[in-house]
Amino acid sequence: MTTADLPSDLDRLADTRAAYAALASRVAAGEPWPLAEHFGTEPEASWGPREVLAHVAEMLPFWLGELERVVDGEGGAPVPFGRIADDASRIGLIARDRSLPLRVLFARIDAGLHGWMERLPTLTETDAARIGQHPRLGEMPVGAIAERFVIGHGEEHIVQLEGILAAAGR
Repeated sequence: MTTADLPSDLDRLADTRAAYAALASRVAAGEPWPLAEHFGTEPEASWGPREVLAHVAEMLPFWLGELERVVDGEGGAPVPFGRIADDASRIGLIARDRSLPLRVLFARIDAGLHGWMERLPTLTETDAARIGQHPRLGEMPVGAIAERFVIGHGEEHIVQLEGILAAAGR
């Protein structure tokens, strides 16, 4: 990411924010959604809307914090950041929050996307050039962190929710 990429990134985040808002009533109309029996990283894991929403709601502030860790890192070496899919805290937050009211999950997602939309324009070229060291993916500049873990990943979960709704006939 450079500041030149910013208009496109902000447009994508705005589109993502609008898409989650548009999905809210459709997901609510499908209630009650059963909670998934397996929702970790096991082969039989299968997420329903509640697990997807709980994950998106927790991932947005998590990755913003990780981006800040990289931006504020000391020295010239890549800054350790991130987690992997089987992280116990990640799975625990999904387990806890998937039973929250849908309005709460959607509000958290909206607030999280808003936070990213507020932060990205304040990044300098120096900030964007900072490098993090992810435990699985290796070295990643700030822009790749935003793209991989928030912008693109948020869009993927919209597609996932659309698929779940379609499969349920909604």
